[in-house]
Amino acid sequence: MDILHLIDRLEEVVADARKLPVGGGVVISRQRLLDVIDRMRVALPKDVYDSRDLLERQEEVLRSAHEDAEMLLSEARTQVEERMKDEALVKEAEERSRSIVQEADSRAEELMRSAESQSRERLDEAERTSREQMQEADVYSLQTLHQLEEELDRFVATVQRGIETLEQRAADRPSGEPETGD
Repeated sequence: MDILHLIDRLEEVVADARKLPVGGGVVISRQRLLDVIDRMRVALPKDVYDSRDLLERQEEVLRSAHEDAEMLLSEARTQVEERMKDEALVKEAEERSRSIVQEADSRAEELMRSAESQSRERLDEAERTSREQMQEADVYSLQTLHQLEEELDRFVATVQRGIETLEQRAADRPSGEPETGD
């Protein structure tokens, strides 16, 4: 389950919480749940954002490599045009031009493979880290909800004891006696 989805679900729980008739409190501790939400947001791994940046940088590297290749090709053509007076120089320039183009193409392919490999590794690491942190967030949320459940159980027990005490007083009082403010 997506951690952002979990955050949205917890916010809905807080927003839908019932208010107690006395004191303005709610059945669910808003601050605790909001703290859990904040921690879940913080738990998103930096690698998720880093991998997106890496993909953008990969495109920049590829563009730069193609620009470099174009520049090298342009330089090679310029050199060829300047040396066209001599046939031997022309052949040498053409060979050099092809070599530069091949070198630029090889370098561009190498850069692309390297960028893709790094991108895949970062994405895999980000996904693994995200899964681990989501699991930790789930454990933390479960522990917090168990603590909240225990607090609610104690609160309900206190209310039940209060009701029993009041019912006992009412039962112990003779029916003809007026009530006093005890």
